[in-house]
Amino acid sequence: MTAAVTTKPTAPAARRSERARLLVQPILVLFLVVGVLGWAFSRDLTATQKGSLNAANIATLTWQHVLITVVVVVIVVIVAVPLGILLTRPGFTKLAPVFIGIANIGQAAPAIGLLVLLFLATGTTGFWIGVLPIAFYSLLPVLRNTILGLQEVNPAVIDAGRGQGMTAGLVLRKVEFPLAVPYILAGLRTSLVLAVGTATLSFLVSAGGLGILIDTGYKLRDNVTLVVGAVLAVALALLVDWCGALAEEFLGPKGLR
Repeated sequence: MTAAVTTKPTAPAARRSERARLLVQPILVLFLVVGVLGWAFSRDLTATQKGSLNAANIATLTWQHVLITVVVVVIVVIVAVPLGILLTRPGFTKLAPVFIGIANIGQAAPAIGLLVLLFLATGTTGFWIGVLPIAFYSLLPVLRNTILGLQEVNPAVIDAGRGQGMTAGLVLRKVEFPLAVPYILAGLRTSLVLAVGTATLSFLVSAGGLGILIDTGYKLRDNVTLVVGAVLAVALALLVDWCGALAEEFLGPKGLR
């Protein structure tokens, strides 16, 4: 009796697989969107359903969802990348576990709990009450990967840069940060998916998004509206993940692709 042998795919095979997925994923997104909208609009909709399932309303809710996601990611990048750099500098490395722990709390806590707590603390609703908790929830991957990427830079490469007369700031900008970019982009991709998925809850604080369709369909026991909202949310998550994969593929240092 012979034992089964498992082999890992080679790097070229893995790259071919990733390239194939980059081609297939947007086609799948298009299929989902066209399919679910065609299915919904071909039905004999009630007046209530027509109020939710019309082109203008769907476009507005999708735009709100995208805007929430984009603003969340901008906040995450602005906060996590400089903070991650700072926590790898001499004199600040001992603080890294503290900030990682805080970010970890943000991701460990239920996103709906963070939304509700901020609402209760401020007594208001709206766009920023939806955005800020989701940004806190999505912070960890970029912060952790920024720190990890900078820590993984070979010290010999840093010493070589310093030996050529570079200042510490120049070494960071020209050597360390470019080598850490693949790690940062991988974390950013994870944060994008977390943000777009969690944004479906932003309707709870009147921040808009596709969650409104899901909530409307659930409350009215309207399966058509419920399915359209759910499928569009899934399609948007796949599209955002595809954009993150494109960034990983083409925005990293050329020598590391």
